[in-house]
Amino acid sequence: MPVSRAYRPDPQFPKLGPEFGDPVEAARFPKTLLRFRNDRAAATVGLETLTDAEWLGHFGRFEPLPGNVDPPLAQRYHGHQFRVYNPDLGDGRGFLFAQLREAQTGRLLDLGTKGSGQTPWSRTADGRLTLKGGVREVLATAMLEALGVPTSRSFSLIETGEPLERGDEPSPTRSSVLVRLSHSHIRFGSFQRHAFHNAPDRIAALTGHVIANYYPELTGAADPGAALLAAVVQRAARLTARWMAAGFVHGVLNTDNMNVTGESFDYGPYRFLPWSDPNFTAAYFDHSGLYAFGRQPETVFWNLQQLAACLNLTSESDPLVEALNLFGPAYRRELAAALLARLGLSSQGPDADIALAQAVFKALAAGGQALRWEPFFFDWFCGSPDRALAGPRAAIYAHEGVADFRAQVAAFTADRPERLAAPYFTRPEPEELLYDQIEDLWGAIAESDDWAPFHAKLAAIEDARVAYGLMDPPA
Repeated sequence: MPVSRAYRPDPQFPKLGPEFGDPVEAARFPKTLLRFRNDRAAATVGLETLTDAEWLGHFGRFEPLPGNVDPPLAQRYHGHQFRVYNPDLGDGRGFLFAQLREAQTGRLLDLGTKGSGQTPWSRTADGRLTLKGGVREVLATAMLEALGVPTSRSFSLIETGEPLERGDEPSPTRSSVLVRLSHSHIRFGSFQRHAFHNAPDRIAALTGHVIANYYPELTGAADPGAALLAAVVQRAARLTARWMAAGFVHGVLNTDNMNVTGESFDYGPYRFLPWSDPNFTAAYFDHSGLYAFGRQPETVFWNLQQLAACLNLTSESDPLVEALNLFGPAYRRELAAALLARLGLSSQGPDADIALAQAVFKALAAGGQALRWEPFFFDWFCGSPDRALAGPRAAIYAHEGVADFRAQVAAFTADRPERLAAPYFTRPEPEELLYDQIEDLWGAIAESDDWAPFHAKLAAIEDARVAYGLMDPPA
């Protein structure tokens, strides 16, 4: 059997009709070299039993999965890119390949591609993905999942044997095709396209589709658009808070890079903070710092406002404004919860939780460049001062600027303190995913085709994921 009994195809998106996606064909690649397959993710959708040959057939040559999307669909959308509206967008190097139900939860999930060839929305691009870009996305999703951030999961990475010319890396460079498993690929920009064309009927159809498949609890709402916006606002607040707690800078927070289920996806020039710096940017072309680390909450709220403007074609303004006003309180609440989770602590109530969150940022700022972001949370996991004050950063933590944090954290109790028994916490340093580390991993691949450091890094990140135990049950 090519699939297991857990495989449950359920192609819902094609039912929306031709105004929402275009049938496409995958490119034919000279080679299909399997570089990464995520069997843990595959097991959640009944595909872990595929042989490597079958895997290459489905995710390198894109032979249709049984009973699934056929042909693949390139989704149509618009978007604000660095707050400039662009009506010439859409899936330019990817498509929706399959939709499946997740084992245990029954959630509808997408298998979407990146680098699978040209589509009607490619414009002048070649529709390909560099191998380096694929490697970077696999690493990003693994690290974000380990740190408790709702994220797509890199499902497959296959090297495709084409030399690519790129202006931002030495060329010709190697090529790949990536498949990601995501809760949804419907973007804020999906709504923007139909608002741009003044098509309230299509806005209503898309709203109904999203509610039916991702927010069924909203079925029958008096104002579906306002109800959907309120739910998306809550999910977006949670995602943003988790980014901030992880020290993650997305880099390109355009409206076409945010989806309706509050899940992070599509990783380009991302970075993880080396240390606390609200002005830190990830994209070399973000000259104004629009998408800097400290501006991410503001940016997400601006993007939500653009979604609200689209829903205003079918909903009343006042309920939409009320929904938007939920973001600030939700973000503050979610940020406190995210930082507590990262510190392995139990809530002591809203006031105490928020005060601790403020103390965390003050302590990180006080530590400056001497206090790296990830080691701070590693040292203080489960709130024990013994590990932190006996470790390599003891002198930093003894500093007066960290005194408020030390006092605050002493009032909290550990959540599941047995997690500290994991071998991961006997290490002097945690796993990090900083820019230079990624460059070193890529260097080994580019220079000598040595994949061992890449796979070793993924194994170490998996150790961190298991030890921290941060991921919530799926929403």
